[in-house]
Amino acid sequence: MEKPPSPEPVTVYANPPSHHHQETFAGEMEYYSWFDEASIQDMNYFVKTITGIKSKGIRPDLIGSIIAHYASKWLPDLSGNVSAATATPPPPTESVTASVMKKRFFVETLTEILPPEKDSVPCNFLLRLLRTAKMVGANQNYLTELENRVSWQLDQASLKELMIPSFSHTCGTLLDVELVTRLVKKFAGLDSEGVKTGAALVKVAKLVDSYLAEAAIDGGLTLPELISLAEALPSHARTTEDGLYRAIDTYLKAHPQVMKQERKELCRLIDSRKLSPEAALHAAQNDRLPVRSIIRVLFTEQTKLSRHVDWSPSGSHSSEPGSGPQCLSKREMNVQQAEIKRLRDDVLRLQSECGAMHMQMERLMEKKSSGGGSKGFFRWKRLGLGPSIRGSVGVEKMMNGDNGEELEPRTPGNMKTRLVKGRTTPSRWRKSMS
Repeated sequence: MEKPPSPEPVTVYANPPSHHHQETFAGEMEYYSWFDEASIQDMNYFVKTITGIKSKGIRPDLIGSIIAHYASKWLPDLSGNVSAATATPPPPTESVTASVMKKRFFVETLTEILPPEKDSVPCNFLLRLLRTAKMVGANQNYLTELENRVSWQLDQASLKELMIPSFSHTCGTLLDVELVTRLVKKFAGLDSEGVKTGAALVKVAKLVDSYLAEAAIDGGLTLPELISLAEALPSHARTTEDGLYRAIDTYLKAHPQVMKQERKELCRLIDSRKLSPEAALHAAQNDRLPVRSIIRVLFTEQTKLSRHVDWSPSGSHSSEPGSGPQCLSKREMNVQQAEIKRLRDDVLRLQSECGAMHMQMERLMEKKSSGGGSKGFFRWKRLGLGPSIRGSVGVEKMMNGDNGEELEPRTPGNMKTRLVKGRTTPSRWRKSMS
């Protein structure tokens, strides 16, 4: 009996024209049929098949999707399905060492046959492959290759896949924070070279802040590790500091033993100008932050209010360029004037309260210096307070002339509470504008 002739290979276009779209799609679907049961079971046969596909001029992204699809046959961890990965234990006759050696061979082989073109393989698949490679102890050359590939397209990564556990016995954290720091620094290097866009950098900044918030819960995370990862990105990468503030607040909550000087060093990472009003309000009430950081946030909000007050009365400033004069109704003008008046009152209240805090600090410094102590413990010059702010607020007598009762002492703690609750300025404090 004669042997039937072998079928002709399917032709797949690398860059097909528009009138070949249907034929190309059918060819791609039929291309998966080339991988028979033998190629799936034998890794060497699979490598030969992939090499043949590359010689046909198939698009690199298609080859990458084929590799990612069939890689889960040997390594269920690469499928991204946790239930599928845990439901396939090793054969009972196979030892643990043999299973690890086989997985290491699969990982290194898959890394070798990946298309060299960038963005040809999904980033999440590369992260799963990198996690498995670190778990089985793959060769350092393959780990470096995977890290370079992931860092190139880090803006496409998800937080779930980025949370790679630490497989080193010398690491004190559950997550591999050092690995993520290396990936972020490599990506930041690409941004400095002009390879990546600003939008990609903003995505990575949000991803890093979310990762920091998760890693901050770990009791083994040290302060230098947190600072190193937070500073891996340039300052212009974060359009808002809310995510970074949330991560730092989580770290301080999970690590109450952090010293005062370390808290100051950690809070210097936050740019108070980029905090949203909600985050600034939370920071003003946060007892875990140093007092100096809280006052810095309050002065930033005061500056924002002052600018808004200076620009709001003029209709030409509040309108957009090119929009022309706007005719407001009497009701809208009344609402706008009431809002401006409220903002002015807020500015006056903040100036009065800050002046009271300054006077109280000077009194404490005088008492301490008269007793033979060292210099005052609160240096206002470091906060950048000019003489205009300190001189714009006058304080009347600290003693009531009628009954001689002393006013309540104004410390940074209760002054912060008064600023947050928005209490009106006491009549004993003289209002003034700078």
